[in-house]
Amino acid sequence: MRVIVIGGVAGGMSAATRLRRLDEAAEIVVLEQGDYVSYANCGLPYYVGGEIADRAELLLHTPESLAARFRLDVRTRHEVLALDLDERRVEVVDHRSDSLVELDYDVLILAVGATAHPIDADGVPVHTLRTVDDVDAISALLAGDAGKTALVVGGGYIGLEATENLVRRGVATTLVHRGAHVLGTLDPELAVLVEDELRANGVELRTSTEIRSVADGEVLLSDGLTVRPDLIVNASGAAPNTSLARAAGLRLGANGGIAVDEANRTSDPRVYAVGDGVEKLGPDGAETLVAMAGLANRHGRTAADVIAGREEGNSPALGTAIVRVFGLSAASVGWSERRLRRAGRAFRVVHTHPTSHAGYFPGAERMALKLLIDPADDAILGAQAVGGAGVDKRIDVLAVAMAGGITASRLARLELAYAPQYGQAKDPINQLGYVADNLRTGTTTTVQWHELGALQRDGATVVDVRSDAEREAGAIPGALGIPLDEIRERLEELPDAPVIVYCQVGQRGHTAARLLMQHGVDARNLDGGYRTWSAGSAAAVAAPETMEAR
Repeated sequence: MRVIVIGGVAGGMSAATRLRRLDEAAEIVVLEQGDYVSYANCGLPYYVGGEIADRAELLLHTPESLAARFRLDVRTRHEVLALDLDERRVEVVDHRSDSLVELDYDVLILAVGATAHPIDADGVPVHTLRTVDDVDAISALLAGDAGKTALVVGGGYIGLEATENLVRRGVATTLVHRGAHVLGTLDPELAVLVEDELRANGVELRTSTEIRSVADGEVLLSDGLTVRPDLIVNASGAAPNTSLARAAGLRLGANGGIAVDEANRTSDPRVYAVGDGVEKLGPDGAETLVAMAGLANRHGRTAADVIAGREEGNSPALGTAIVRVFGLSAASVGWSERRLRRAGRAFRVVHTHPTSHAGYFPGAERMALKLLIDPADDAILGAQAVGGAGVDKRIDVLAVAMAGGITASRLARLELAYAPQYGQAKDPINQLGYVADNLRTGTTTTVQWHELGALQRDGATVVDVRSDAEREAGAIPGALGIPLDEIRERLEELPDAPVIVYCQVGQRGHTAARLLMQHGVDARNLDGGYRTWSAGSAAAVAAPETMEAR
C-alpha cells in the first residue's frame, strides 16, 4: 500500500508517523512544498521575541531523521499541482530540479492547512508568522539598529503572540483589529481585560480599525491614523487551503473547508483530510472551522488508525484554547455568549472572580471566570477565563467536564487537589458549580451587567452591600449604599420595588439577596458583582456596538 501525505507539520506528520507505528510494510511518501516538514510552529513568535533563543529548538525533525526513525520518504520543495481521483494519481513539481512527477497512490491524506488573507502594502515588508521562513525574514528585518516599529494586523491568537514578542524585543508596536474587541472567542467583559494589559505594556491598540491604504511606506488606517512601520505582521486570519480539493471535485463544507466524516474521510473514501483546512464537527453537531495544533495532531492520528484498519472517530471539537498576553492568560472553550445569541440558543451565565490559590498564601492572583450553561439540562455550553496563574488549569478542567458530560451544578462535587499554594479548599471550579446549582434550584436569581441599566430605568433599586471604603473607590451610579452587615437593621430604607444587590465579585451579594428574599423583598444579585459590571461597562464605552449587538 502506498500512502501519500500532502503537507507536513502537525496534521501530516502525525498521520505519517502514527501510520508507520501501525503498519511497517506501508510505503509512506510525504510531499512538502516548503523546506521544513516538522517544526514547532506554535513556538515561532517566541523565537522572534527571544524567549526561545536557539532556532534549532524549533526544528523537530528533518527528512533524514524521519527516514532513519520511521522509514518515511519525505520530499521537501515538492508542490502538488493536481489530484486525479479516478486514476489515484498526484501531479507534482519538484522545485529542486524543476521537473514534473506523477505519483500513484492507494490512499491520500491532505494536510494542506490554511492560507493567510493577503495584505497589499507598497513600500512595507509584510510577513505572516506561520513558518520558519517567516521568522527568519522577520528576525532579519529587526536586526541591527534599535527604534524599529511594527504594525500587527489582527487581534486573534497569533496577532497577540506577535504583538507581545515584538514588544519584548523592543519594537514599538501598533495593533489594529477590525472587530470591536480582540480575541473573538472572548465576550467583551473579558476581552477588555486583555486590552487593558496590552495598553499597560505600551501597545498602541486600535480596535474597530483596519488598513485603508498603503503607499510609499505610509499606512493609512480607517480611523485616520497614519504610521510608517518597518514591518507589517499579517495576522488578519486565514482561509482553508482548498484549491486542490476543489479542483479535484471533493466536497467542501458550509464554512469553505474540506468536508470530512468523523474518521476524516473526504467525499472520496480513498482520500482523507486533516488540519486547519478541514471542517470539524462542533459540540452541537454543526460543521465549524477550528485551527488548533492539538486537533490537527489528534485528527492525523485518527486518519492513520482508520487507514490501518482500526475503528476510530473524532470527538466534537470544543475549540479549547489559551494565549499568554504579557502578564495575563486568556482561555476559552466551547460557545461564547455572542455565538449563543447569534444562534438563538437559550443560556444561563455565571461570572466569578476567584484567586488562583488561597488568598492568605503569598502570590495569589485574581482571575475572571465565565460559565455558559444550558438552562434546560444544566449542560456546560462554554467557558472563558482571563487572569494570572491557574487559568490554564481551570479551563482544562472545564474542557474535560464538557467532554465528559459533567453538568454545571456537578462541578460543585468535583474533588480537586488542594494545598494553599495550589488552589483553594473551595476551588474556583467548585465555586462555579455552587453558583450554577443556586441558579438551577432557584435558590438565587441573578441579573447580568448589561441588563442593569434597563432594570434601573424600569424602577429597580440597586443596593451596594460593600464597605464605605470600597464604594469610595468606585460604585455603580445611583446605587444605595447599605453594607451587608447592616442590612437587617436597615430594611426600612428599601423601597417597595424590586432590588438588585451587588458587592465586589458576587459572593456577598448572594448572601444579601438570600437574606432579603427571606424578609419578603424581591431581590436579585448582580452576577459577578462590581468587577464584572465595571469591565463590561468599559467594553461598552470603548465599543458601543457591543451593546447594540445584544
